[in-house]
Amino acid sequence: MSFALGLTGSIGMGKSTTAQMFVEEGCALWDADAAVHRLYSREGAAVAPMSVAFPDAVLDGAVSRDALKQILSTDPAALKVIEGIVHPLVAADRTAFRETATADILVFDIPLLFETGGEVAMDAVACVSIPADEQKRRVMERSTMTEDQFEHIRAKQMPNDEKCARSDFVIVTDTLDHARAQVQDVVRQIRAGMANA
Repeated sequence: MSFALGLTGSIGMGKSTTAQMFVEEGCALWDADAAVHRLYSREGAAVAPMSVAFPDAVLDGAVSRDALKQILSTDPAALKVIEGIVHPLVAADRTAFRETATADILVFDIPLLFETGGEVAMDAVACVSIPADEQKRRVMERSTMTEDQFEHIRAKQMPNDEKCARSDFVIVTDTLDHARAQVQDVVRQIRAGMANA
């Protein structure tokens, strides 16, 4: 029996780096963004239904995220159609991972875990966190994103304080060493709990 740990956190909080730390501790990782990438790539399960719904979004046998952005900019209602195609496929990908992974702890890296109600399928949730000013500094430093785009993304995400309050574990990612020590502690607690179950 494996333990399902949801890993979430807002943009720029260090979730991807933290996810890799769990892998280093012997956990298996399922990444929601990577799953969508697989579905959109050539031969991906989303290509055929997308080519029916949005022929302009499929280029060279793969779904183009840039083309989807263009479609959404002129037709906001298209989001519901896209989600109707992608969400069930992502859920199927996640289920397949859950059924085949052999690690004792399965980590599910899902940025919008609480926003989509995904926490109900988890045994526990860990949220990565840093202060808002550091979050903004990281995002503006590392990407081509404008401040407006960053604020738009942050506005769509549940406030960090609320995510932390609803999580079983909070991992502060101020330094790599501190984050790693907290990840090791979370893994230790979960394994101890599984041994006593």
